[in-house]
Amino acid sequence: MRKILIVDDDQKTRVLLKTYLEKNQYEVILSHNGESFLAELQTHVDQLSLVILDVMLPDTDGFVLCKQVRQRSNVPIIMLTASSDETDRIVGLELGADDYIAKPYSPRELLARIKAILRRSALEAPSARYYRFVGFTLDLMERKVTDSDGQQVVLTGLDYQLLKYFIEHRGVVLDRSVLSEETRGRDTGPLDRSLDVQISRLRLRLNDDGKQPALIKTVRGAGYVFAADVSVSSA
Repeated sequence: MRKILIVDDDQKTRVLLKTYLEKNQYEVILSHNGESFLAELQTHVDQLSLVILDVMLPDTDGFVLCKQVRQRSNVPIIMLTASSDETDRIVGLELGADDYIAKPYSPRELLARIKAILRRSALEAPSARYYRFVGFTLDLMERKVTDSDGQQVVLTGLDYQLLKYFIEHRGVVLDRSVLSEETRGRDTGPLDRSLDVQISRLRLRLNDDGKQPALIKTVRGAGYVFAADVSVSSA
């Protein structure tokens, strides 16, 4: 059973989500503030399939918690925000969130987002395990990236999914709609900067110069292309 940790200061919301998600075969752990959330995270971090963070909390905010989750795990994160301001959504993505939902929302919509994220992050059984490029190694089995010194590169689930898709389609120009659909399960509008934020963050993680990128290049008017040479192996 997939285990989900939720923090929300509204008791009715917590109870509603717990009841709804448990009916759909998820195990749910509830927290009412940042302190209780961090305690539960410490206890269950290695067993969690997903984390849901409310942005507005009485003792802290979801952005702070998002950053702390990312320091400990690459578990997928969905953020809940009552603000319609795009800035909140961009900040969440920059800190490592995988998706966001604006309030008010329906439990059915949240469930659909959860399923989409878990489906994209599900472990695969590839014939090849490793992709190696410019000193980095992507391990498909352990879902992680290490640098030339063997140090793990901190990636969110969304970062990992985007990098994997780029590598699997290396040399191919991919437009924004394709990348958004593959990583988020939906297309983004022309004014939505979520994908740009995500690609900028991935470039930063891979030490790819944003002004003159060598790995993930921008093709003006067409999209993006992964330009590095890649070797594939099973060991």
